Amino acid sequence: MPIDFPVPLEPEIRANVRAALAEDVGQGDLTAALIPAGKPGRAGVIARETAVLCGTAWFTECFRQLDPTVRVTWHAQDGDRIQPEQRLCDIEGEARVLLTGERSALNFLQLLSGVATKTRRYAEWVAGTQAQVVDTRKTLPGLRLAQKYAVRVGGGGNHRLALWDAILIKENHIMAAGSITAALAAARQVAAESDGRCRFIQVEVENLTELAEALKAGAPMILLDNFSLDMLRQAVAMNQGQAILEASGGITEANLRAIAATGVDRISIGTLTKDVQALDLSMRFST
Repeated sequence: MPIDFPVPLEPEIRANVRAALAEDVGQGDLTAALIPAGKPGRAGVIARETAVLCGTAWFTECFRQLDPTVRVTWHAQDGDRIQPEQRLCDIEGEARVLLTGERSALNFLQLLSGVATKTRRYAEWVAGTQAQVVDTRKTLPGLRLAQKYAVRVGGGGNHRLALWDAILIKENHIMAAGSITAALAAARQVAAESDGRCRFIQVEVENLTELAEALKAGAPMILLDNFSLDMLRQAVAMNQGQAILEASGGITEANLRAIAATGVDRISIGTLTKDVQALDLSMRFST
């Protein structure tokens, strides 16, 4: 099933892979040169643990850029739950190319599957509430869109893609503007002049007094920064459905379900993309 994503991913995939191959291959794979040129090779990728698969397009693109004649046949797709010892794909092509592309291709698949797997676990923990788990901008440099795509594959949502597509008014912005009300007024003007790039305006508040001001000023989205469970419940009661409420800060596996149960709409979690445990995979060659 195709994953909906707000921007085209194909240019990003090509750029990610070009950078990865330039970093790893450089002027040429000295070790792969031990294998006679033109010798055919076959290999398969095996999962070592239960996970959610993600990153198949990045994996395939690694071999496509090295040699367009390499054939990758997938037996599972992004979003599928995979099991230990499951064969995920078969690869056929020149043995030298398969060896050269192995590490870069697996790096993408392991990283993005790790993000998708963690997100799926968190999304399942909040199931049955109205809360959606979303990511943040705490991503690996150069892999922002790839990781945010993996969050969607795992069943989560995206916060801002970057600074250019939404407005998040934080403490320092409020101080510079003079008040939450003034900052929101300025944000609406900036959004109106952004040629449609601004997807939303959100203001961060640190207590119930600031929340009351944000609601009075008509904030459409409000980020509740490090609110206790009791404060979150009070915030939901004060809001009465007026704004989209997002809990953020101090979110852990231990308190995630309780936070979702307060009635907030979104829970943003930086660890989805910042603290990633890569999936354990192996690529086996056959004669």
